Amino acid sequence: MKRRAVRRPLTDAGLVAISLLDAWFQGSFDTRFNIACVALTSCALLLRRRAPLPAFVLTVPSVLTSSAVAGSLIAIYALAARTRSRPLLAACAAVFAACYILPWPAPKIGPILALSDVPDLAYGLGLAAAPALFGQLVQARRDLAARLGEITEVREHEQFLAAQSVLAKERAQLAREMHDVVSHQVSLIAVRAGALQVSTLDPDAKDAATTIRRLSVQTLDELRHMVSVLRTSGSPPTELTPQPTLAQLHTLVAGSGIEADLHVDLDGDLPPPVQRAIYRTVQEALTNARKHAPGSSTRVEVRHRDGTVRTTVTNTAPTRPALPLPSAHHGLIGLRQRAELLGGALESGPTPDRGYHLTLEIPIRPRR
Repeated sequence: MKRRAVRRPLTDAGLVAISLLDAWFQGSFDTRFNIACVALTSCALLLRRRAPLPAFVLTVPSVLTSSAVAGSLIAIYALAARTRSRPLLAACAAVFAACYILPWPAPKIGPILALSDVPDLAYGLGLAAAPALFGQLVQARRDLAARLGEITEVREHEQFLAAQSVLAKERAQLAREMHDVVSHQVSLIAVRAGALQVSTLDPDAKDAATTIRRLSVQTLDELRHMVSVLRTSGSPPTELTPQPTLAQLHTLVAGSGIEADLHVDLDGDLPPPVQRAIYRTVQEALTNARKHAPGSSTRVEVRHRDGTVRTTVTNTAPTRPALPLPSAHHGLIGLRQRAELLGGALESGPTPDRGYHLTLEIPIRPRR
């Protein structure tokens, strides 16, 4: 900014000096009227930035009355570098050429213009066209630089959004895995510790079970807060590897810590995304049954009928009070989102016998 503040006055002084030198070389200081026109032209150049068109108009008398044209050409360049009206620019060039060939003062007898003035007219048009084209080139370069700056900003913004999108997906994916895997295991530890705390008669074992259960509950609570923070991104997660398959369902049910039966009736292998969805659904249902319906029995059914895989997890009514384990209430939401991504649906709700059911239906071929 400081350099520009110093450079502008120096540029103005230089252009005014060029205009005065041109008038001096052309002998335009012979009369008072010509001196006034030259002074008017030189002063007009100081207005070329704020008012380029009036500045050009003020330089026209000097072109008409003398051969000093440098000031007017500078004004044409300033106008061309700022205006976007090409007809206006062409009209100014025509006015310059006309004033350049018109005699001053006009003859009292005979025509003002003759056929021999055509070359002079062409020369005047070419003389005016040079700064006009150069000014338009400078304007185009300025516009191109501004457009490139905008494109650069847009690209940087797109890269920022892409990075944020990737980060959001990773955060949501991490939240899903933490809820599906870590919370499942910690809640199982808490349930087993609670059962040991009630059943054992050894004081040391009872204290250890109490400590384990307390720490498990605290860990679940911290996981709940972490999952809530990670889910603020709101983006659908992508899958991590390795991922569970239906071959691991028996291990999952057997290690759930509750009484559960598994029945699988499938025709052939299912796509990996469908297998993962079924596994996570059964895992979430068993976790909820263990947390909210202690003492209940659970039945897990996975069947393939008419191009649709139906997974149903049903538990009976609880026979003991539920442990006060913390919950983020994101499990069913995540399962429903996973099902919708696969074109399926998830339903859940209480049963008439005070139990609970969770049903997942996923088509294994595209719907038509």
